[in-house]
Amino acid sequence: MTDTPARLLTLLSLLQTPREWPGSELAQRLDVSPRTIRRDIERLRDLGYPVQASRGADGGYRLAAGAALPPLVLDDEEAVAIAVGLRAGAGHAVEGIEEASVRALAKLEQVLPSRLRHRVSALQSATVPVTGGDGATVDPHTLTVIASAATGDERLRFAYRKGDGTETKRLVEPHRLISTGRRWYLVAYDVDRDDWRTFRVDRISEPFPTGARFTPRELPFADAAEFLSRSMARLQPVYRVVATFRAPAEFVAARLPRWLGTPVPLPATGTDSAASTAASAPTESCRLDVTTSDSLEWVAFRLALVDCEFEVQEPPQLVEHLAGLGARISRAAVGVRT
Repeated sequence: MTDTPARLLTLLSLLQTPREWPGSELAQRLDVSPRTIRRDIERLRDLGYPVQASRGADGGYRLAAGAALPPLVLDDEEAVAIAVGLRAGAGHAVEGIEEASVRALAKLEQVLPSRLRHRVSALQSATVPVTGGDGATVDPHTLTVIASAATGDERLRFAYRKGDGTETKRLVEPHRLISTGRRWYLVAYDVDRDDWRTFRVDRISEPFPTGARFTPRELPFADAAEFLSRSMARLQPVYRVVATFRAPAEFVAARLPRWLGTPVPLPATGTDSAASTAASAPTESCRLDVTTSDSLEWVAFRLALVDCEFEVQEPPQLVEHLAGLGARISRAAVGVRT
């Protein structure tokens, strides 16, 4: 390999793997002499990369960890793997890393060559995602376009489908992306309506950065999360959900999302089995009492996934919905009975 810059990048990519490379193996990989490898190692050190060398007949090299390590260099396969992983994480967010995943994906996709972007898209389209209870999915490309526009203070145009199905065109100054665990939201200043708005990202399509820069405005609340919470509270009905589960609180809590509340243990009670001849064994149970603005359909779905006996005391609408859901499931199971 006679192209020195390309050779240095390839050498750096090899050194960033967690192993020590003998000089002879590096020379064979790059098709150069051991003397050239030694010169290239010195060039990397001059650029700030902390390359360590071990003594010995052959000598080995590895990249040490450092507080100010220069940017990573990825080969094609590594870049595609990371981009696909970040896209998956953005579309089906892991709690606590949602926004960081989108920011990293936006940066990576900006520098990916077109041939690699095509491979990432092909792999993503060939993957079947597991969706949430309401089936709302987000295109990772939409997330990265919005994130890039928000980071660069660039006005954004997109098509938006409102809750009633009405299609509108919007011109906004994007402020922040927020993940609630089930959905992504955009907090932005709507230029045409001259006011702050929140948008569900799964209802956004055809996002297009206009190239027009803007001076960031000050939110009317402390932060974007508070603004989103207040906006959702104004738009959605709020329900008090009270349910009792015949299982330990730890068991139920592990199967419910944290934002739906934390169950509280109840005093143990005896079993009511008439067949029991000995003293009744205690049965652990817990109670969930939470106020939520989530849809009753989604709440019913999440409660049913706990995989234990439970009873709902409030609200009456949820009790009715569960009764109808149970009847439909029972009718669906008739056809498979023997």
